[in-house]
Amino acid sequence: MPEVPVSVQRAIKELKGQDSDPLCAYVYDLPELRHRAQGIVECLPPGCEMFYAAKANPALPVLGALAPFVHGFEVASGGELDWVRRHFPDTPVIFGGPGKLASDLEKAIDQNVELIHVESLLELQRLCDIAGRRQVHQDILLRINLELADTPSTRLTMGGVPTPFGMEEACIPDALALLGRQDRVRLRGFHFHLMSHQLDEKRHLGLIRHYLETVRAWESRYDLTITEINVGGGIGINYTRPDQQFDWSGFCSGLDELLQVYSGRAWKIRFECGRFITAPCGFYVGEVLDVKRCGEEWFAICRGGTHHFRTPAAQAHDHPFDILPTHDREAAAPVVANHSVTLVGQLCTPKDVFARRVDVESLGVGDLVVFRYAGAYAWNISHQAFLMHPHPKEHFIE
Repeated sequence: MPEVPVSVQRAIKELKGQDSDPLCAYVYDLPELRHRAQGIVECLPPGCEMFYAAKANPALPVLGALAPFVHGFEVASGGELDWVRRHFPDTPVIFGGPGKLASDLEKAIDQNVELIHVESLLELQRLCDIAGRRQVHQDILLRINLELADTPSTRLTMGGVPTPFGMEEACIPDALALLGRQDRVRLRGFHFHLMSHQLDEKRHLGLIRHYLETVRAWESRYDLTITEINVGGGIGINYTRPDQQFDWSGFCSGLDELLQVYSGRAWKIRFECGRFITAPCGFYVGEVLDVKRCGEEWFAICRGGTHHFRTPAAQAHDHPFDILPTHDREAAAPVVANHSVTLVGQLCTPKDVFARRVDVESLGVGDLVVFRYAGAYAWNISHQAFLMHPHPKEHFIE
């Protein structure tokens, strides 16, 4: 039986009836997104906050659904900052990411960004110069790329090894000296984001424990009073085994116990998750255009492709899907039954693959393939103009 929610099936059926061409669409379940966001935030221990990383999916209905539940938005470019501030002028915003333009830093000050996550000594100098010239104050975190003796392995490493993200620990004395020569830019704490796609809650707790111990040591070594620690996002979605997802409730229970050790500290712990929040609430659907055999392998060509839905190609996995069968298959069209099939799109490249050699009971022309976990890093990261195919429909269930 399909695992596609009834509300999503209903929306797909409605979209299918709007056009004579085969269907290609994104469907987002906003009520489920609100429910999920509320549950995630309510699980957090006292003293913790959740910001939504807009880069995961900046669609306005998505941001609007999340705004009442998250504590704010994290942006990573001047464009994201403009987008969020235009539509949510009073929502707290934090600004991270490498390679900020001087104009981005000016814009952040003008648009009342709560915190800028500074990625390098040069960026810090530029910000101090801007704040001094304008005679304004700006609070910051220093993003530090910690070296780890035993770096936990995930699919995407953002630190613990040499990367372009953040500054190395050896830069801290120079950063503090720079800050000490002026009084406009103020240090509130540190930002860490060493990896993404974390699926093991115990290992993630171990990483956060390391962050907290490190900050406690820095407070003593550098005579600092830190009020904020941003532990990043990085919590993943298990695309290959969807029944084994990150245990957020268990993680939050462990985090609550961990934070009791530091109860004497005036630290606010802030998360900035994206994929973990929105991915389960989005669906990408492509109608099967053709089914054909080549040698011993079957291929199903779907409307759309990785120019719409780049996630499986970017992550190099077979994306989970369900099949909604049609009731009016073409009589002469082939059907693949009780066999493995490779699901591809319409692009002129062998890399346009959603899933390779996956077993299906029956799949034919006109059937609808619905890819789950398509609510983050999907449409917004895809090479949308390639081959100039039409964009997919977008439907937001209210």
